[in-house]
Parts: sequence; structure tokens; C-alpha cells
Amino acid sequence: MTALLIGFGNPGRGDDGLGPAFAERIAALDLPGLTVEVDYQLTVEHALMISEVQTVIFADAALDAVEPFYFRALNEAEAQTIGSHSVSPEAALRLSRLLFGKAPQGFVLGLAGSEYGAVSEGLSDAARRSLDLAETYFSGWYDAQCKAAS
Repeated sequence: MTALLIGFGNPGRGDDGLGPAFAERIAALDLPGLTVEVDYQLTVEHALMISEVQTVIFADAALDAVEPFYFRALNEAEAQTIGSHSVSPEAALRLSRLLFGKAPQGFVLGLAGSEYGAVSEGLSDAARRSLDLAETYFSGWYDAQCKAAS
């Protein structure tokens, strides 16, 4: 299995840095077949990387998360407008298909936090709890996906 995890957000804005923090944790696990990228936002340039894998996971802080995290399948048909500097996960999948003829299975991992917006480094206690739970979930999910692919 080949997979790409893109963690995005702004670590200088408190819990908005959950996506990059999650990606860094998962990168440290050195999971087979998984490439990990960290960025401030998704851009059109991510479409090439997305087209080269079987599965892509987008990790980001989620203001709409009721639980510590959610993990959902994506549908590129739900893509909204595509901007030149920032795109949604659905739009990134659509761009991959439009530009390169390939769109992998996509998922979004939304992580709950409690302190957004203010210029500050570090994560809240709620965000760290979300990270711990999401890391455990993701490790098990990824292991199951690898076993199913082999």
C-alpha cells in the first residue's frame, strides 16, 4: 500500500497547529508505505503527490469536531471552488483527477482543540488529548489497511 498523510495548519496559532503536530507524530512511527507531508495549507501543488498514491489522509484542526477527532471518507464530488493558494481536501482530490487522471481514496482526520486564532505556540490540553486518541486510532487503522492490501 502507498499512502500520503498531509498534516496542515498553522502551529503559530495555537490549536490550529493540530494537523502538523499529528503528521509529525505519525512520521516518527516510520510506517511502511506512508509518506508524511506538513504544510500551512493545501495548495494546487499537492495534487501531484496525491496522484502518486493509493490513499491520502488529510489531517487538520476541526472546529466542527464534537468528539476529540473524527475520521471520514472524502468524496471529490463535494469539492467547492478551487482557489490558487488554498484548496479543500475534496478539491485537492478533484485536481489530482483533472490534472493527472488519478484520484486515490481520500480521508480527512479532523482534530478537536479548544484554543484557536491567538498568536501562540503550543497546544491546549484538549488538543493534546485529541492527538493521543487520534494517533492510537490511526496506527490501528493503517495497520489494518496494510494487512488488507497484502
